[in-house]
Amino acid sequence: MALIKLNNRGVRNVSTFGSVGGGSLTFIKKLTSDGSDDDLSFVDGTSDVVLDSTYKEYLFIFNNIHPETNQVTFGFQGNAAGGSGYNETITSTLFKAGLGEDDTGSGIGYESGADQAQGTGFQQIIRYLGNDNDQSGSGYLRLFNPSSTTFVKHFISVTHHSHASDESEQDYVAGYFNTTSAIDEIQFKMSADEIQGGTICLYGIK
Repeated sequence: MALIKLNNRGVRNVSTFGSVGGGSLTFIKKLTSDGSDDDLSFVDGTSDVVLDSTYKEYLFIFNNIHPETNQVTFGFQGNAAGGSGYNETITSTLFKAGLGEDDTGSGIGYESGADQAQGTGFQQIIRYLGNDNDQSGSGYLRLFNPSSTTFVKHFISVTHHSHASDESEQDYVAGYFNTTSAIDEIQFKMSADEIQGGTICLYGIK
């Protein structure tokens, strides 16, 4: 059984968390949307953010991410140390499973329009999020060894959200930043307009 310790910032540390095994989570930073955010960014060395060789793996947990505009996607990009622009080269995959509130539209499938093959855009991790007052998305992103200057930087994301078409949808994403430069900045944003609610917590995994 997993032993989980909680405080007012969420999960503090665990003895078992999925494939984390015997590792532990260390809380680093929580960003909360004030209802008018173009993006939420984690930059190493800024505002108490650690995103360097201190940890071999980092975990971002999204809680009730809510968009200003209906049917937008929520995604992320990275920035290499000393670089600018959040436009690192990504190769990725995405598949989804869903079911409508009216019990139609069930299925699972690969989403070719949500992947990247040496692309530099923001990687989608929540697709076509609804903006009804009760709609939001939650999930996580795991980033592996972003400070490495030898290997590409792998990531895995699993999210669930209220789709704009009133569906329950779960999105599975995996890929890598195709660079041997260290990644020390991660930015999250919508494909259009603002993030109008929700939190993102960053943890380091020992």
